[in-house]
Amino acid sequence: MYAASVDTHEQATEVVTKNNLTFTMIHSLEKHHTESIGGWWGSDRHGEYCQPAEFLLDTDGKILGSLYASGPIGRMNVSEAIKMIKFTEMRKDK
Repeated sequence: MYAASVDTHEQATEVVTKNNLTFTMIHSLEKHHTESIGGWWGSDRHGEYCQPAEFLLDTDGKILGSLYASGPIGRMNVSEAIKMIKFTEMRKDK
């Protein structure tokens, strides 16, 4: 698992520490980085922000599924990700 964020190094470190994360957290992404993968940007009274773009990859790096959020709802669900992994594994066995 990897995570990439537009957060600063300090903000990302705080999230990693607070949540005892053990996976790689990439930080300080800029708008052009997120736009290169289709990330959606919005703005409001708090300023400009990027909504999550989530990808489920197989062991070869092939994208099995993706989800692009355009608001506060629409995040990848763990049970749906597990279903996709199991389905992909089942197809490999055939």
